Parts: sequence; C-alpha cells; structure tokens
Amino acid sequence: MVILFVLAGLAALAVLAAMQWYAWRRLVRDTTARPGFVRRAGAVVFVAGPLLMFAAVGSERLGAPFWLQKVLAWPGFMWMALSIYLVLALLVGELVHPFLLRRRSKAASTEGIGPAEEHGTPAVDTAPERSAASQEVPAEQAGPSRPRATPSRRLFVSRIVGGSAAAVAVGTVGYGTYGVLRGPRVKRVTVPLAKLPRGAHGFRIAVVSDIHLGPVLGRGFTRRVVDTINGTQPDLIAVVGDLVDGSVEDLGPAAAPLAQLRARHGTYFVTGNHEYFSGAGQWVDHVRELGLRPLENARTELPGFDLAGVDDVAGESEGHGPDFAKALGDRDRSRAAVLLAHQPVVIHDAVKHGVDLQLSGHTHGGQLWPGNLIADLANPTLAGLERYGDTQLYVTRGAGAWGPPVRVGAPSDITVVELASRQV
Repeated sequence: MVILFVLAGLAALAVLAAMQWYAWRRLVRDTTARPGFVRRAGAVVFVAGPLLMFAAVGSERLGAPFWLQKVLAWPGFMWMALSIYLVLALLVGELVHPFLLRRRSKAASTEGIGPAEEHGTPAVDTAPERSAASQEVPAEQAGPSRPRATPSRRLFVSRIVGGSAAAVAVGTVGYGTYGVLRGPRVKRVTVPLAKLPRGAHGFRIAVVSDIHLGPVLGRGFTRRVVDTINGTQPDLIAVVGDLVDGSVEDLGPAAAPLAQLRARHGTYFVTGNHEYFSGAGQWVDHVRELGLRPLENARTELPGFDLAGVDDVAGESEGHGPDFAKALGDRDRSRAAVLLAHQPVVIHDAVKHGVDLQLSGHTHGGQLWPGNLIADLANPTLAGLERYGDTQLYVTRGAGAWGPPVRVGAPSDITVVELASRQV
C-alpha cells in the first residue's frame, strides 16, 4: 500500500512538472526570439510558482506559524488555479495555432512578402542598379543603418496564441476569485417528506457547508456568510462540516461572527474531514461556546421530525467516525428523520436506518471545472437533490473554497431547504 501511495505521488509530481514545462514552453520560450532577460524571468516564474504552491499546502498541513501560512497562501494557491487554466487555454490554442499560421502565410503572400522577409531577413534587390540620385534619401527620413527585423510568422502566431491563453486564464481565475470573495448566494429547494406532519409544513433549514476559514478566508468572510444566513430568517441552521482549515488558536477570531447566527430552533454543527486535520475536539468545544450545538452521533427531537448528526468518516482513524446505530438506532421510525452528514458517501447507511432526508456538503460541486468530472466519480451526488430508495439526499456546493479562493462552474451557495408535508 505504501509503495502504491509513493508511486501515485511520483506520478502526480511528474504530471505537474510536465504541465509547468509545457506552459513555460508555450508562453515563454516560443514567444521570445532568443534567450535573454524575458526568457530567464519566465523560467524563474515557472519554477517559483510550483514551489510556492507546495509551500502553501505544506505549511497548512504541517501547522506552520499562521503568519507564514498567510504569506504563502495567496501566491501559492492562486498559482495552483492559474496553472490549470493556463494549460487548458494553451491546449485549445494548439487547435487554432496551425490555422493562424496558414492565414498569416496567405496574408504574407497576398502582400508580396517573400519568404526571407517573413522571417526578418531583408530581401536582396536583383533589379538593375539604380542611379545615385534615385537612391539618395533626405537625412531626416533616413532609417537606422541596419533594418529592424520583423518577427517571424511562427513567432508572431505564438505570441498571439500565448497572449490570448494568458488573458483567458487570468480572466477566468479573476472572475472565479470574485465569485468566492463576494460571498455565497442563496439557493432555495423544496423537499416533500411523506412522514412530515402538517404542523411542520414549510419548516426552513438553512444549510451551509465548506466555509473553509483559513489563511485566505477570514473574519470578514464569516461575517458575510452569517449576514446571508440570517437574512433568510430560517427556522433552523445546519453547519455541515469543513468549517475551518486551522487551529482554534489561529482561527478563533475568524469564527467569532458565528455567535451572531439566529434561528428559531437553533444552529447545529457536524464535523467534516477538514476538522480532523485541524483538531476536531477543540473545534467542537469552541463552536459550542459560540452557541452552536454539535451533533456527535446524536439526535434531537424537533416539532415534526427528528434531527440527527454523525461524525465525519475522516474521524474513524481517531475513533470518532459515523455511528448510525447510536444516532438513529432507537428512534421512532414513524417520525420523519433529517440527517446531517458532511460527506454524501454515507447515504447508503442513511437508507438502511430509515432516514428521510440527508443534508451534506464536501464536494464543492467540483469547485474548479473540470474538477467536477473527478468529484462526480468519487461521490454519489455531486450537487443538488437526488433520491436513493426512500431517502432523499441534498448536497450543497458549499459557501467557501479550499486551496485557491476560486470557483469556476460551481458557484458557492447557502441553501434554504423548505420541508413540505404531503398531508396538507
């Protein structure tokens, strides 16, 4: 198993190195006429970028001083996102590159530019020698003693394609960053439950997941999330894991605005996998101090339905994984049950235990397209509402972002789930 893990890691490093080399070649080497300062500077950028990216991830995982994490996070994580879209844009450019070369060649032929002139070499005049008078040029109109070479056709096209790819990548990442930093938008979903009594019809649960407070997203972001949730005036708030990427010591001030969450039936919390990277026990205690109610493989009875929560599967290594028997084993199955579970993969256990609705996050909806294709393979539901037997599963895309504060094709959301009774 260890050997397979090492081999997978080496393969990932090889792919990453190939991506960086390919982007450097197309954006730097192919767009510069000869070695010089620009090419050396480009090489520095394409070496420093990946190093900063690894440093940003490593400092977070190894618990480096928080000030160092913040210094490394922005350049390192932004390079991660930018690299993806630079490579994708350049691959598209490979398709148009031959077409542009042909067009440029045809234009050069139409204008009567010979092959030598296209590549920056002055053509040799084979016409009879002109008279001295006809060759005289006024001093003020005389050009430089040596003609300035024009870029070759291939160099010109490489610059067009490379510049366009860079512009597209920067624009995509910039817009995706704006989408995260402005805060999540509200999404509303109605979920009918067969066992829900008439008195609970219209009960509204604000579901928020994957806030990912850390060296990039801090107190100001938390305040935007809290204001958005409170603006929906929910009956209950469910914080479904991956609240933080760091310790209580570093991120306690960033999480403080959570104490302002307001709902008639309170705010509930379950752990996500990232809590177990950050000290799940201390965070469970801290959110309790902020007024949230952790559901650690536990259940509470609310008017009209049971609300249960299970610890994340990442806690199994610490003896705190999901325990469905403890959370749901002895309940009255004639009542509707809503389960909070960070990862959608536990849906099959939820079905076995008669859960009517599971609320999850974790997937980020893929966060960075085409990452959704991979995330879709790893999760039963990537985002939205789906049915598994008698159990419905709703997966939110989450409010924040892990790593790069960027989302492309997977906008962040806070979902207001409105329960509907079929007995109305």
